[in-house]
Amino acid sequence: MMKKMMKKMKRRMFSIEMEATFPIPTLDFVLILYASSIFFVSPALSDPRIQEVELQCGGLRSNLSIIPNLGTIMRSIGNQIENRSWGSASISQQLPELYGLVQCHGDLDKSDCLLCSSEGRTKLPVCIPSMGRLFLDGCFLRFDSYNFFNESTDPKHDNFTCTPRASNPSKSAEALFKQRVVRVLNNVTTAAVANKSYAVAGEEDAGDRNIEAYALAQCWSTVSNSGCRACLEDAASKIKGCLPGTDGRAMNAGCFLRYSTSRFYNAPDNGGSSDSNRTVVLSCIAAAVGSLAIISFFVGYRKLAKTRRARRNTIWLPRFMSKSDLNFKYETLEKATDYFDETRKLGEGSTASVYKGILPSGKVVAVKRLVYNTRQWADDFFNEVNLINEIQHRNLVRLLGCSIEGPESLLVYEYVPNGSLDQVLFGNDAMHVLNWHERLHIIVGTAEGLAHLHCGCGMKIIHRDIKASNVLLDENLTAKIVDFGLARCMAPDRSHLSTGIVGTLGYMAPEYLIKAQLTEKADVFSFGVLVLEIMTRRKNSTIREGLGSVLQSVWRDYKLNRLHESIDPTLGGYFPVKDATRVLQIGLLCTQASGELRPTMAQVIEMLKDQQCPVPSPEQPPFLSVGMLSSHNSTRSSSTIGISNRSSEISSAYTIRSYT
Repeated sequence: MMKKMMKKMKRRMFSIEMEATFPIPTLDFVLILYASSIFFVSPALSDPRIQEVELQCGGLRSNLSIIPNLGTIMRSIGNQIENRSWGSASISQQLPELYGLVQCHGDLDKSDCLLCSSEGRTKLPVCIPSMGRLFLDGCFLRFDSYNFFNESTDPKHDNFTCTPRASNPSKSAEALFKQRVVRVLNNVTTAAVANKSYAVAGEEDAGDRNIEAYALAQCWSTVSNSGCRACLEDAASKIKGCLPGTDGRAMNAGCFLRYSTSRFYNAPDNGGSSDSNRTVVLSCIAAAVGSLAIISFFVGYRKLAKTRRARRNTIWLPRFMSKSDLNFKYETLEKATDYFDETRKLGEGSTASVYKGILPSGKVVAVKRLVYNTRQWADDFFNEVNLINEIQHRNLVRLLGCSIEGPESLLVYEYVPNGSLDQVLFGNDAMHVLNWHERLHIIVGTAEGLAHLHCGCGMKIIHRDIKASNVLLDENLTAKIVDFGLARCMAPDRSHLSTGIVGTLGYMAPEYLIKAQLTEKADVFSFGVLVLEIMTRRKNSTIREGLGSVLQSVWRDYKLNRLHESIDPTLGGYFPVKDATRVLQIGLLCTQASGELRPTMAQVIEMLKDQQCPVPSPEQPPFLSVGMLSSHNSTRSSSTIGISNRSSEISSAYTIRSYT
């Protein structure tokens, strides 16, 4: 039974399917590759050139049904790449139609081609359900809904980039450099068209390396000779406009062309020539490597990769899955939720929907139906099943089991009858207004759940998405933290994790948003915002005219020594003012701009429970601008590059204002 389940899960896990064709390099692999290169590879420059040049997502939008077809195509291409430096595949006899192409530049050896393809494999799926094309410096990947194989140019999507010079050369040096670039571009495009493959060319200069010129031209193998010529001529005309810049890249539908002042391609030196202004045209046609040693190396690596994939896949089935009562059948859960009837829906997010289910035994459960999505599905499932299953705490929702046998993955949780804090606190049909004692009970419970994650379970787990909708309330209004799909585990001796930025704006700590540095203090910041929301009954994403966000208004009242005015007026004054303002001050303390100034969750609990424990005076918290809160409610991006490009925007969105 377990073997059958593992096979089904492996078929359904797109990311692992992709690993089968484009293995992600491990440290062992890098060491083996390096050791092999000492004996079998020439000392010429070797670089897989995995730097991203252009990622384009667009064209016809499909739906997630393209994922199985894309997996099939990439498996086929992967098999082809093992025998040559490119591959293409298509599915045209069924809907949705899909066509795919992967090609490495001809100067890359097989190991570098494998590495470049693997890097591209991790980036391109972010385009789903749209189509995508990706240019790395060493390879090209594309999938689309039509047959583009003989497409040479595409005016709508073809692009080029230029790198300007840091300093201005003399007029004579600039003129000489331009002449050299034009020559190497002409030589390299002519040679590439003649071979219908790729070519590299260079002009060196013993006196001034800043005016040396090197170029590489690569046509995709599916393009005709005439298409290759038209593509490279168009590309050359574009990047000649980059001059006198030091680097130019053209990315067309059927080819790639680049020039640079540095020799970026892999080619042997033309030893023995003494001419300082010599032109070297090195035209290469892709061919299979005949060395028995290299072949043996790749056979060995494939076996190693297969073994590691098998070992990695086993951890996807946690230990509790071996217990039959925790391994739910899909049909059982389908019937329990009345076939996922909308009237059974308890909540819905960007990656999952939750339904109320009644098992044959009469037990009421919550069934989480994961959206099958290559960007987030795998991580969410892994975290919630393998990580959180090991943790038991009264303030964490308990995972009862899961099902992986049906068309989608299902997680089964204990049913929490009073729904989410978001619904109770802000819902229009709230059953009753939470009184002071209930609010304090919820705040303390949430704090204890977080403290257990951070330091009470033998490892440090950071939730990353603490907010009102991720806190559920049982029949006694006891807080239970839920949704661990974004959680990350961190070694106790690590100061922080550098990771992709995900979560909900308005709850995310500034150092995490701006620097992508994750610590448990990011959860503390989110908790502080949540405390202010509970005490004021105002969402932090709601901006009131003249008041700003919750953070702004509460801080203003604190500075004006009227913090009690921030407390939810629906409480009608039935609360101890001193205790309530103390809790608000703790919330402000948790939301300070510097993570070092924020308390730990253990310290927060001490301040909440012990009235004799002093609460330090908080520094002014950062305020997220109105525009950021209103236009970007949440993000689940896994690309640190994409976020870092917006770091200045995010940084400027946080403002510090003084209220006296």
